[in-house]
Parts: sequence; C-alpha cells; structure tokens
Amino acid sequence: MDETIYIWSAILGVTAATFIARSSVLLLGERLRLPQTVESALRYAPACALAAIVANDLLFTAGALDLSFHNPRWLAGGVAIIIFAATRSTIGVIAGGMAAFWLLRAWFSG
Repeated sequence: MDETIYIWSAILGVTAATFIARSSVLLLGERLRLPQTVESALRYAPACALAAIVANDLLFTAGALDLSFHNPRWLAGGVAIIIFAATRSTIGVIAGGMAAFWLLRAWFSG
C-alpha cells in the first residue's frame, strides 16, 4: 500500500473513532444509561490522565526510567506531594514544587 494512502487512512480512521466515541454521549443523551459504578469511576478519569502524563515526565529521562537521586524532577515531585499532603493547597504545590525543582536542578548542575 502506498505510504500516503496508509497515512491518510490512519488519520481518517482515528478521526472517525474519536468522533464516534465523543459524540455518542451527546447523540444518545438520556437513552444512554451507565451503571452507577461506571459513572462514579469516570469522575477519576481526568485525574488519572493527568497523573499518567506527569509521572511520565517526572520519572523518565531520555526515554529511560531514572529513579536516581540525580534526577531533580522526581525529587521535586516528591516535595510537591509532601506539600499537598500537608496543606491541600494547589498554589502551594505549584510554587513549592517549582522552587524545589529549580533549587535541585541548580544543585545538581553546579
């Protein structure tokens, strides 16, 4: 199969799958009834997606898992978790985590 046709068919297939998956809830409306357990589980989907994105960035360096103490990103993430557990402040997590990251990065590079 020609490479261009393959790429365009992949783009159209993903577009169709996304359109069907996202519009089905709107088109079906009240006729679509999800079990209560599914509805309660879906409340955690955005947090799970965000955690997956953040964990990947914190723990991997150049495509390899880096859990060493020379990785300032996961250490700063640990500091942010501790700040959140102590204060439950989103602004505190952002400010404290970034401050810890900058300090650790300066420490390890200097």
